[in-house]
Amino acid sequence: MHTLPGLLLLPCLLAIVRPSLADGHPPVSPFMSPLVREEMLGKYSNLSLESHNISLTEHSGVPVEKNIALQRPSNIELTCQFRTFGDLNSVNVTWKKGDELLETNYLINVTGSILYTQYVFTITNSKQMGSYSCFFQEEKEQRGTFNFKVPELHGKNKPLITYVGDSTVLICKCQDCFPLNWTWYFSNESAEVPLDVQRNDKYVINGANVNETRLKIMHLSEEDQGSYRCHAIFHLGESESHIELVVLSYLVPLKPFLAIAAEVVFLVAIILLCEMYTQRKKNRANGKEFEQIEQLKSDDSNDIENNGPRHRKKEPVGQ
Repeated sequence: MHTLPGLLLLPCLLAIVRPSLADGHPPVSPFMSPLVREEMLGKYSNLSLESHNISLTEHSGVPVEKNIALQRPSNIELTCQFRTFGDLNSVNVTWKKGDELLETNYLINVTGSILYTQYVFTITNSKQMGSYSCFFQEEKEQRGTFNFKVPELHGKNKPLITYVGDSTVLICKCQDCFPLNWTWYFSNESAEVPLDVQRNDKYVINGANVNETRLKIMHLSEEDQGSYRCHAIFHLGESESHIELVVLSYLVPLKPFLAIAAEVVFLVAIILLCEMYTQRKKNRANGKEFEQIEQLKSDDSNDIENNGPRHRKKEPVGQ
């Protein structure tokens, strides 16, 4: 006998248009009773319930958004409350999924200066994921949006740098999630291929917890450099994350030092060549100066010999 009142209330609660307060209808509670909720959800009443709410005012400057991670089928209860000091009868309330207008399964109630609207539905597949928005149209429109997505995966944001011959471990995980399956992919400039650990003993895939996966790559070579993608499958969709792996040879860190050493050797060689050239030029100048001095000395001695006193040879007196 307890189900009869719920069945009688159900058509009223599923009304598309909010009853006018001027008609004298008493406002109902902004929250549904468990009995009415069970009637609305029907065969999905055994699923878990996700309740979320957003608060707006007539002075809200920007739309309010709330991101919700959902990984398994659930009953959803979304509540928006709008506070205004104006006439609540002049506020128009609508719900949309993306750009599609929703015409059923939402309620509208008033308590004091607060206008409530609640949308109840069930998400059972990936097509029902997405954005659900409540709109309050007064002088200007106010919007609250609930974004439903599967859990995000978190890898390494920066490239992972390793060296040839080493081993490395790539980690991919999500917070408070339970994927149905994990898969790793490797992509280079040519193609993307799934990593098969059964046929290639270069890779080992495991995880300490259900919400993470670890890819161990052994005996790294430069061919292992590229993008690795971890892929998780949930009941309501898929999620992925990318990790960049850079594999360097041990000579790569030495290249800057080798370049600097080459520049130093080049500069020293130039300096030595300049000094040798300067010394050689100086020696040539000194040699010419020495030759000039010797020439001058030779010329001076010749001049002395040529300008010395001449003596007449005495002839003997005849007897």
